[in-house]
Amino acid sequence: MKYSLVLLFIGFTTAFFGQNFILDSLKPQYGHLINFEENTFKMASESPAFNQFFAKIDSIYSGKKQKLHIFHIGGSHIQADIYSNKIRTYLQNTNTVSQGQRGFVFPFHLAHTNNPTNYRIEASKSKWQGYRSSVKKDSIAWGLAGVTAAFREKSDTIVVKSNYRNYTKQPYEFNKLRVFYNTWKSDYNLTITHPELVISDTLNLNKMYREFQFNKLVDEVSISLELKSDTITHPEFALMGMDFRNDDDGIEYTSIGVNGGSFAYYNRSAYFEKQLELYKPDLFIIAVGTNDGYMPKSEFDAEEFRAYYEAFIGMIQRINPDCAILLMVPNDDYYKRKIPNPNTAIQQKVIMELSRKYYMAVWDLYEIMGGFGSSNKWYQNKLMPRDRIHFTQLGYSLKADLFMEALIDAWAQSTHRNKEELLKHYKTLNE
Repeated sequence: MKYSLVLLFIGFTTAFFGQNFILDSLKPQYGHLINFEENTFKMASESPAFNQFFAKIDSIYSGKKQKLHIFHIGGSHIQADIYSNKIRTYLQNTNTVSQGQRGFVFPFHLAHTNNPTNYRIEASKSKWQGYRSSVKKDSIAWGLAGVTAAFREKSDTIVVKSNYRNYTKQPYEFNKLRVFYNTWKSDYNLTITHPELVISDTLNLNKMYREFQFNKLVDEVSISLELKSDTITHPEFALMGMDFRNDDDGIEYTSIGVNGGSFAYYNRSAYFEKQLELYKPDLFIIAVGTNDGYMPKSEFDAEEFRAYYEAFIGMIQRINPDCAILLMVPNDDYYKRKIPNPNTAIQQKVIMELSRKYYMAVWDLYEIMGGFGSSNKWYQNKLMPRDRIHFTQLGYSLKADLFMEALIDAWAQSTHRNKEELLKHYKTLNE
């Protein structure tokens, strides 16, 4: 498969740098690698959608109880949920009165691939089979996650933990659990193992989920999966994701990533848009592109990339015409560990043109890193592994802080806040 090498191998590592703001302390050692002048949300000030978004986040920062939903989609960088979880932790501590709910997750463990460490969904792993939209030979129903875990045995118990090795002071709790699956098949009974918790059980055939509502907040629950009858031939329970929900105001930050993910492969997720309609995000961060450009220059089709990207923007705007969309230029990388990839510069040009066309902002990680070939310097300084595609734990932590600094700079400009005061709030969270 063309993109099979673009996989993340650090998802299981346990050495974390915490959620502390580390950018300031790293500048003396790593500052020469970073183009700080480029660390901005380019054209955000010219975007009505971004001005509206910053007004909402500013309202939450002021202590008002309000809901705000951010989506962040990408490939293996996002599946591991390292730098995205650090951003989530920052944003969900924007004020002290409303954390926001954890939201949509996928049980990657059951699909036999790396799972983020901040939540856990456990079952008899050997009974499940994983299917990724990014694997050409795979074929199944996919939804919002772009990956599905299929169960075809008689029974199993799924244990859901909204907090696992997480570093938030306030744990994520939920009183509603959505389970997304192939609801057009009714081969299995899906029940909560402690029925006294359940006050309602609702099936939504259109959006393909079952929602259990509980009589109290929990951070762990068990689900029983039982085949209804031994006479059923070719049974299948295709799990597309879960959603930890509660009634809290605040910022909900959903990260969606699948190893090898690209626009072409997310396009295979037939139910992506239908399930995204449930959320109507206020900000959508598009961090797709690394796998689209991971090929020899002679094979890269810039116009195909543009068409996929533009169609994705159109899909988001159909769901919420007022959504702020942040277009993220992929990081510099090396093709097969041998040569710097020239396709990222072409992608950068396409992304900048689309941002002007749709009045959206760009976070240009390619330029921030130093442009063509810069990933080798980041590798030499132990911020990237040998593949020079992904980042080390320290590299991801640095990336999250660069993102937050750029976001806060644009926020301060839009609302006439003092940037240093805003930064100080997040720098001193000590999560």
